[in-house]
Amino acid sequence: MGGAGVVNVLEVKGLTKSYGGVRALEGASFSIGAGELLALIGPNGAGKSTCFNIVNGQLRPDRGSVCLAGRDVTGLPPRRMARLGVGRTFQIAAVFDSMTVLENVQTALLAARRAVFGMWRAAAGMEREDALVLLEQTGMAQHAHRPAGELAYGDVKRLELAMAMAGNPKLLLMDEPTAGMAAAERLALIDLVKRLTRSRGLAVLFTEHSMDVVFGHADRVVVLARGQIIADGSVEAVRSDPQVRALYLGTGSVTGERS
Repeated sequence: MGGAGVVNVLEVKGLTKSYGGVRALEGASFSIGAGELLALIGPNGAGKSTCFNIVNGQLRPDRGSVCLAGRDVTGLPPRRMARLGVGRTFQIAAVFDSMTVLENVQTALLAARRAVFGMWRAAAGMEREDALVLLEQTGMAQHAHRPAGELAYGDVKRLELAMAMAGNPKLLLMDEPTAGMAAAERLALIDLVKRLTRSRGLAVLFTEHSMDVVFGHADRVVVLARGQIIADGSVEAVRSDPQVRALYLGTGSVTGERS
């Protein structure tokens, strides 16, 4: 979190959202600084998806604000958020199976830089070098000329990460980044994310059910329950918090693999 005089990359204040008579989120406030990996956790129905989608611009809060690098961006649509430096990956990876790995990243770069072209043939040479750099950074350079549809699932997630980085984001939002992955794969992916977070000065907000990922890699953890934040602190502080332990008792361990 930012100290005195430091502008956080992301700051949310008092986010509240209701669906009919159901209060999904109530007064949620937290911030993320550059180079910080923040996990947003909680049981099903806690309000994680609502909070995540408000930050991304898919939902408008009933009350509260979202600030990106000191700018109020509350309610701006995802396309505008992307232009301002917000990248996102999804629980189900979204890549173009018929394109090569390199072409996928080139396409993401072209979109991020608002390039206009009529046919892929004309654009095939554009952004090539920058795309190869991103593939190198995500461990995917050796697969550059393979069709994305041939990749193993863990490599698809790495490709999606490279595409999310194409816009040179300040803030990266990751929705269940390791869902469906084996233990070794998910730890390798989140370790890669943490290295990119440090080297690029990114702020990363991710939701995650795998507690080995959360407590093994996050810098800070925010815990939601029934739409309210009940804990916000270091891994050690949250892991030992009595409310958090009581919340997970019977549904999984806060030190276990799943919750």
